[in-house]
Amino acid sequence: MLGSALRALAVVFVATVLLPAPGSAQAQPSGRPNIIFIMSDDHAAHAISAYGSRVNKTPNIDRLAREGALLTSVFATNSICTPSRATILTGQYSHINGVTMFNRFDSRRMTVARLLQQGGYYTGMIGKWHLGSDPVGFDKWNILPGQGVYFNPVFYTATAESTYTGRYATDVITDLAIDFLEKRPRDRPFFLMMHHKAPHRPWDPDQLHGSHFAGVRIPEPVTFWDSYETRTDALHENQQRVGADLTNSDLKLAPPAGLDSAALVKWRSIKPESVSVTRNGKSVVLTGIALVRWKYQRYMQDYLATVESVDESVGRVLSFLDKAGLARNTLVIYTSDQGFFLGDHGLYDKRFMYEESIRMPFLVRWPAEIPAGTRNDAIALNIDFAPTFLDVAGLPPSPEMQGRSMRPLFRGHTPAGWRTSMYYRYYHDPGDHNTRAHYGVRTRTHKLIYFWKKNQWELFDLVNDPYELHNLYGEPGTEALTAELKTELARLKREVRDDDQLAEVQFPDGVGGPVARLRGK
Repeated sequence: MLGSALRALAVVFVATVLLPAPGSAQAQPSGRPNIIFIMSDDHAAHAISAYGSRVNKTPNIDRLAREGALLTSVFATNSICTPSRATILTGQYSHINGVTMFNRFDSRRMTVARLLQQGGYYTGMIGKWHLGSDPVGFDKWNILPGQGVYFNPVFYTATAESTYTGRYATDVITDLAIDFLEKRPRDRPFFLMMHHKAPHRPWDPDQLHGSHFAGVRIPEPVTFWDSYETRTDALHENQQRVGADLTNSDLKLAPPAGLDSAALVKWRSIKPESVSVTRNGKSVVLTGIALVRWKYQRYMQDYLATVESVDESVGRVLSFLDKAGLARNTLVIYTSDQGFFLGDHGLYDKRFMYEESIRMPFLVRWPAEIPAGTRNDAIALNIDFAPTFLDVAGLPPSPEMQGRSMRPLFRGHTPAGWRTSMYYRYYHDPGDHNTRAHYGVRTRTHKLIYFWKKNQWELFDLVNDPYELHNLYGEPGTEALTAELKTELARLKREVRDDDQLAEVQFPDGVGGPVARLRGK
């Protein structure tokens, strides 16, 4: 406990004493780059054409890769929205920053926004925050309450709340972000976190983008009909399946007339086992395989339409930078808070330690430093984002951060001693979708997953089985490999200080902002 308190005091000392105050001459060295961090919610890398998408095109997001760098192996350390956001802010694993599930983020904690603000940056947070407490460390913030909604969204600041009647959330976030850029002080570099709600469930597209995908047939993924043979009970027990778990609301089905509010809520949550559709002018009732295939199309049409709106938003931001003469010395990053299943393994959510769920898209452009068309396959994690922002800004990382600056990776260089394995842990059990708690290790070639509450393991050869269809755990001939991976898993748990007890950080009196309003999970 005393060690934790001393570490917290050290962080406060760095943030409040060693770093120059905003507006001071020392805080404004000429030429420091601006940083725009654009993050969507649940945008799978395999729904970006620069990553080889088979289902859509994203020309504006692709532009970042074409004019900058694309990283292929960036992963979330806990694939769920709120924990990933806390990790990005703190540079710490969930068990250290205290946000393992949907628990409230303690705004007294050290964050990269605090450090950048105190280091002279004009800081902004626009869009989906989703951390329970209000943002701290930002000169200007305007956020959605909790998950927010797609249409007629409410946004709130420290002093006001506004409803954007007749507007779509993606467009409002883009407008507010560009307004932040236009009204920024010209004597300070800026750091902007621009966080989209899309393409999070319920995948509500606006009319324009929805029409682009209506009637379009989306190819099914290779693993769509995965039988889960050889896998653990956890995968068999999950409740995030396209075929069985999408609801009437997800599928945008029209409710029957005459339902009162309570009955309507219940109807929307029903998982239909048959659906009546019109084909060639005739009403057809879909069941079985035909229904599953129809559900996949409805899900993906809406999901990809919301992605298209985000792609256009990225284009608007890049156009603004070009016109304002800011493009050359502005680092622009596009990512998502984690990956997402797009029918892969028959699923539609995230949480599991499978590739589609943990892989984060990461595209970055900074013409002043990053060679166009750079690609890097080194393993990077969301704990690395905060140290990266600070490195780019010319500021030291907090000693509490567990990540490492990715800046060399942007130039195509992988430093000596860079990680060759990663540690993952998911806690929410049974939680949403009945996804079982697990942790594991991923190397360049293999993955070992332990569902600790069930005492069951999965082992995958990522080279010969990239879709993770065959669990090798317990098979003859894998004993040495299994022992090696278990040793590496134990080493990583020690390295990241995960002893299965959440860290308790004590904060000195007076540190942090005012008590925040809780606005939903």
